[in-house]
Amino acid sequence: MPEQPPYPPTPQEVQEISSPEQFAALAHPLRQRLLFALGRRPATISQLAAHLETAKGNVAHHLKVLRTAGLVHVAETRQVRGGTEQYYQRVARRMIVAEPEAAGTAAMFGAVAQELDRSPAETHLTLRHLHLSPAKAQHLGETLARLIDETEEDAETEPVHGMLFALYQHAQLPEPGGSA
Repeated sequence: MPEQPPYPPTPQEVQEISSPEQFAALAHPLRQRLLFALGRRPATISQLAAHLETAKGNVAHHLKVLRTAGLVHVAETRQVRGGTEQYYQRVARRMIVAEPEAAGTAAMFGAVAQELDRSPAETHLTLRHLHLSPAKAQHLGETLARLIDETEEDAETEPVHGMLFALYQHAQLPEPGGSA
């Protein structure tokens, strides 16, 4: 394993999810929650296990999958009581899934559902279907993405809020009397 730098590297701003290994890694709710938890700062296996209320071995296994897929890396190591403690970090602050796959999307929604269930504050969850032209749908998507990107964050002492944005075209129903 290569030697780690003496300081944690700054995460990339955006990582596009495109490889089969990345899609497979995203197809489990705990791995999604690990990525959520690593969204702010590096953490150890013990810290993540306590935060997510699961076993350290479980966290270690899923971190290995995420690391192999290139979604997390060891940001720093520290010597503690005769051993080495590793701090894991997401490779990028934001991940874009250009062509979502069903398993990864289902895992992401499952992880978001678990996070919503654990939220100590009021949550907002809305599903709405709109009739939009392709141009208007593109404009709405770009506007919402820009709003998310341009939202200035408060100090790191403030609570973290999760956001999942999806804009998709509904599949068409078959015409009456037509075949499915």
